[in-house]
Amino acid sequence: MPTSIFDGEFDFPLMVVHRDALEHNVATMAAFVRGHGMELAPHAKTHMSAEIARRQLAAGAWGLTVADTRQARAARGFGARRVLVANQVVDPAGLAWAAAELERDPSFEFLSFADSVEGVDILARHAGRRPFRVLVERGHEGGRAGCRSLEEFLRVAEHAAGTPGVEPAGVAGYEGGLPGAGEVRKYLDTLVEALEYVRLRDPLLSVGGSQWFDVIGRELAAVQARILLRSGAYVSHDDGYYRERTPFNRVDGELRPALEVWAYVLSAPEPGLAIVGMGKRDAPYDEGLPIPRRDGVTVLRMQDQHTVVRADGLKPGDLLSFGISHPCTAFDKWRVLPLVDSDYRVVGMINTDF
Repeated sequence: MPTSIFDGEFDFPLMVVHRDALEHNVATMAAFVRGHGMELAPHAKTHMSAEIARRQLAAGAWGLTVADTRQARAARGFGARRVLVANQVVDPAGLAWAAAELERDPSFEFLSFADSVEGVDILARHAGRRPFRVLVERGHEGGRAGCRSLEEFLRVAEHAAGTPGVEPAGVAGYEGGLPGAGEVRKYLDTLVEALEYVRLRDPLLSVGGSQWFDVIGRELAAVQARILLRSGAYVSHDDGYYRERTPFNRVDGELRPALEVWAYVLSAPEPGLAIVGMGKRDAPYDEGLPIPRRDGVTVLRMQDQHTVVRADGLKPGDLLSFGISHPCTAFDKWRVLPLVDSDYRVVGMINTDF
């Protein structure tokens, strides 16, 4: 019989991945994008795990999204035939690897973003016999990267089309930082407008998709392009940030939290106060503190190796469970996480490559 995490073989604190929730989330998102005529290139920076990436690819993912070329190398090791770097790539070592990989494997597809003439020129200088394919990024005021105006977008797109070693493949954007559905719809209109100027036979239109994939599915349904979502956090979901923001709060379906941290109470130095052996090195804290799964426990603050909680009746040696908020800064704190069934029996391991 598989070992339970409570049988004494595991050190604590311990983050676990619930297999049923993980597999449910992968299947749910795959079904959603299929049902809305879109494709999914899940952002692997969330987990950087071969075991999870292979589940996503097996469920029909178009490929994997990554943040940089170091992650792109890892994604190739995960088995991805298509890799999208959702950034402008400028580092020579990464571009040398990408050019060599394109030369080595004719079936490999490598795409990245471009939002400046200078960025296009950098790609061109490092291109091999196969050109670097780019999605020209259209941004918005106050947002992250991306051309801020249609005129600038057209300048970059035309430069990419006329530069040897670079080949336009479509348009990219990121809507995740916008405050509401109305703003997202207006921004999507600017992406569609930009796409009309990129005259390609089979263009890609790539968007983020974690918080607004329902709006994207409705607004882009009639667009003549392959709509590529880069959603990443859905795969494990959470008990905090994304629980509040998931589009499945607005449409049919659900995602389930797959990550849980267990930790012991180390000290109860004052009445109603306890110190738990779990800290910033073990659980995310940037988009909300961990969420206790025992009634009457409140997380007050986190330190490097400790979490201070308010609760009555806790004593040293008590074992507490916590959900997490923001999975994108959870997986990177662990190199190996037990994959568990509903009885906390270990049925596998999730390895990460950060």
